[in-house]
Amino acid sequence: MGETEQRPTAGSRLGAQENAGISTLEHGQKPPMTPPGKLISIKIQMLDDTQETFDVPQRAPGKVLHDAVCNHLNLVEGDYFGLEFPDHKKMMVWLDLLKPVMKQIRRPKHVVVKFVVKFFPPDHAQLQEELTRYLFALQVKQDLAQGRLTCNDTSTALLISHIVQSEIGDFDETIDREHLAKNKYIPHQEALEDKIMEFHRSHMGQTPAESDFQLLEIARRLEMYGIRLHPAKDREGTKINLAVANTGILVFQGHTKINAFNWAKVRKLSFKRKRFLIKLRPDVNSSFQDTLEFLMASRDFCKSFWKICVEHHAFFRLFEEPKPKPKPVLFSRGSSFRFSGRTQKQVLDYVKEGGHKKVQFERKHSKIHSIRSLTAQPSEQHTESSSFAYGDDNDAAAVQSCRQGKELKASTEGTGQHKSPSLKKSPKEGRKVDGAVVSTVEEEEEAAKDRMQQNRPQSQQPSTGSLTGSPHLSELSINSQGGPSVANMSLSPNLSPDAKQSSPLISPLLNDPSCIRTDDEEEVKRKRFPTEKAYFIAKEVATTERTYLKDLEVITSWFQSAVSKEDCMPETLKNLIFSNFEPLHKFHTGFLKEIEQRLALWEGRSNAHIKGDYQRIGDVMLKNIQSMKQLTIHLWKHNEILMELENGIKNSRKLETFCRDFELQKVCYLPLNTFLLRPLHRLMHYKQIMERLCKHYPPSHIDFRDSRAALAEISEMVAQLHGNMIKMENFQKLHELKKDLIGIDNLVIAGREFIRLGSLSKLSGKGLQQRMFFLFNDILLYTSRGLTASNQFKVHGHLPLYGMTIEESEEEWGVPHCLTLRGQHQSIVVAASTHAEMDKWTEDIQMAIDLAEKSSGPAPELLASSPPDNKSPDETTVDQESEDDLSASRTSLERQSPHRGNTTVHVCWHRNTSVSMIDFSIAVENQLSGNLLRKFKNSNGWQKLWVVFTNFCMFFYKSHQDNHPLASLPLLGYSLTIPSESENIHKDYVFKLHFKSHVYYFRAESEYTFERWMEVIRSATSSASRTRALSHKEPHAY
Repeated sequence: MGETEQRPTAGSRLGAQENAGISTLEHGQKPPMTPPGKLISIKIQMLDDTQETFDVPQRAPGKVLHDAVCNHLNLVEGDYFGLEFPDHKKMMVWLDLLKPVMKQIRRPKHVVVKFVVKFFPPDHAQLQEELTRYLFALQVKQDLAQGRLTCNDTSTALLISHIVQSEIGDFDETIDREHLAKNKYIPHQEALEDKIMEFHRSHMGQTPAESDFQLLEIARRLEMYGIRLHPAKDREGTKINLAVANTGILVFQGHTKINAFNWAKVRKLSFKRKRFLIKLRPDVNSSFQDTLEFLMASRDFCKSFWKICVEHHAFFRLFEEPKPKPKPVLFSRGSSFRFSGRTQKQVLDYVKEGGHKKVQFERKHSKIHSIRSLTAQPSEQHTESSSFAYGDDNDAAAVQSCRQGKELKASTEGTGQHKSPSLKKSPKEGRKVDGAVVSTVEEEEEAAKDRMQQNRPQSQQPSTGSLTGSPHLSELSINSQGGPSVANMSLSPNLSPDAKQSSPLISPLLNDPSCIRTDDEEEVKRKRFPTEKAYFIAKEVATTERTYLKDLEVITSWFQSAVSKEDCMPETLKNLIFSNFEPLHKFHTGFLKEIEQRLALWEGRSNAHIKGDYQRIGDVMLKNIQSMKQLTIHLWKHNEILMELENGIKNSRKLETFCRDFELQKVCYLPLNTFLLRPLHRLMHYKQIMERLCKHYPPSHIDFRDSRAALAEISEMVAQLHGNMIKMENFQKLHELKKDLIGIDNLVIAGREFIRLGSLSKLSGKGLQQRMFFLFNDILLYTSRGLTASNQFKVHGHLPLYGMTIEESEEEWGVPHCLTLRGQHQSIVVAASTHAEMDKWTEDIQMAIDLAEKSSGPAPELLASSPPDNKSPDETTVDQESEDDLSASRTSLERQSPHRGNTTVHVCWHRNTSVSMIDFSIAVENQLSGNLLRKFKNSNGWQKLWVVFTNFCMFFYKSHQDNHPLASLPLLGYSLTIPSESENIHKDYVFKLHFKSHVYYFRAESEYTFERWMEVIRSATSSASRTRALSHKEPHAY
């Protein structure tokens, strides 16, 4: 076969550096050897329906062809995809990556191989690249058209509306009707066109990348998502369908799932002729037989399904590619088939390490342009709204060798417009955090760099999509759980739950060039307003009051509206919550109005140049704090509200589901029960503000007397409610931790107090393994986080503190920062990341041991099902079993539930740090809101953002009027400094935040606000050492 000119790839057309099929290669590995010889042409049908021809040597293994396709697409996460073709019996089979292509595809001229998604992860937030998500979205579109992805009409219309949004942009009735007339996404589409357009109307401003993200978020919750049915019969001869997924083997009757066998419960898979056999692990609680048998149409069908099961199990459950079995000397028994390629964990680790350059691609059907998202670090993905790593591809040498040997050539069929995904620029993307939608700040940093390097004419390109969209996710998570309600749909990040969890794209609005403020504008604005410290203290009252009012509206407006639509909450509980929050909201609405009016007079914005009596705030504070005393009866009710709501959730699965879904909405950027405690927290903020004001004023000042009186009044209220608030914070924290843990029943019990949580390495027979530890006043839990859909931590074991001793053991084990914890029945060895972390854990564990010794005795049984830890001191077997369960979800009888992926627990896990209850208490006191100017390391302009700091995290809004954050930046692990001279930040009141390679500059408007931001952020970036022991005089009775 003569050589043909190699067509430019998606990346090379735009000047991107080529890579060498890195989709299945680890760092340092070379592409598989491709024996020289005659070339054969293989036609590949891509997911966008274009066809490409690839020339490979006859004896080349399937991996060479697979890598050639991934290289052509510049696809980093190619391991999720496979090549499918009809064999000689017209049965669709997967290309084996280890066998020669020619032995599998007998007549290549007459066969079209399809490049399709093979492995569907439990959460599409694990897909780090925009191109990967785009290809997954094309797969969903294809499955809808072929009738493989079945769902009700509403869900179908919603899915198609997101496809339409990604292809033609914002809603226009005429264009929509023309587009739907020309494009048939499903059979009999005409009946749904009005509903599709109705949904499409609600997606205004959504970018193609956002639409992909939202499409996958909805699709992944459908029962048939990623499912390929394999006809079979059970022992009774009943016709059923078998399927395999990331969680295990599924049994369907028609399109209804009737059974599931989790990987953790499957002991062995085998086939014998036409019989497919599943051997289960013994379970006293299960009614299943030890071995299940299913009859399939033929041996080939049976073997094909068995192979798919083996591959799914290896990809989602194993940490690395299984080693090949040694060949038998005389006789072979059974199949030698094994999974080839990287496991999901290896893919996530590879992308986390970075080492490849972002490239651009083109959406075939879309009239809107999109830039490929940057490569994310999956370990940070749910925790910090994703940390992104960048770098150059180091595989150029491998590419060179392939070119010289002329072993691999790709040619494009058809005209230039028929291309495999090759993308151009795009607005922005985002993600979600802890129940709300948020984009990643780290992503924006690189997006800003990218924009600076792009040509200016880009801004003149016509686009029907918003320039400010973004797939948002979760500390805040993604919505659309379980239903197509548009009101509940939110894009994922992180931040999120998240997110619905939190997903990993580029921020909306925050990179809008119109937001960039020139230095001259800032200086002019600065000179117009007062400069005295009292003014900025008064302004802090106003800015934090705006945030507080928004937090109250989460309960009085958003939560109440959602509750009214669902019959899931008892009337008594409804009345208890809303009758106590509505008076607070009404009062603080008027309070904020008074403060803003006073500031307007102070600034001279109304009744210009009036001075004197209006340049103070103490009188307004005194008047309102005195009125606030009448609301104390409602504040005392918060204890009862929190406990009754948790009891209701405990007793009603419907209410539990409702509250969980509400937490995943964009407006609920913090855990729901945190909002219930906000009124108590706000009293402490008033007290701190009045203390600063009184300290600033001399006794002779006109505002001093009112300010001091206001301070006395608010101090009295805080003193009355403080003990109640401490109990409620502990109660709230225990319930929040309960959501992060599985394998535990009675975490919240009378007298239990939370002390510290954080990441430590546990020494076992396998070496040091990362574990998440939770310290209470009576027990120490250790857990691990697997690749589960729920993003929860699985409890591996617990050590009662009663009778425990702790000692440093660095010399004994040769491990830095090492501690040995010796319990009455078991000892474990752990290592902290730093000496400071070790000191914190040592201090807190020793204090907890002392408290446990003073208590009545050993802690009660804690775990739902006792792990092997307490049965044997042999740690090796314990950890071996635990590792096997890492990526398993709950038992097969338990339901999967989405979970926020960016909670404080996840941040600590990914950043290898810890926080204590004292840190949480300090965080409650250190909350701040206001405008800041933000600049990335390599950008020129400053962007004005509304910033809310709470829960160790900065939440970013375009303005204080926004209902939900656009992005978030968890600060645990970050360093706070002042820019040096070499950084050329020649501005006043600038502070710098940096973590690894991520650097952000923030600029305050005055010396006072600069000091306040430094003060509150320092409380999050440097964990407090223990300065006080938990009091045992007032046990927490629940």
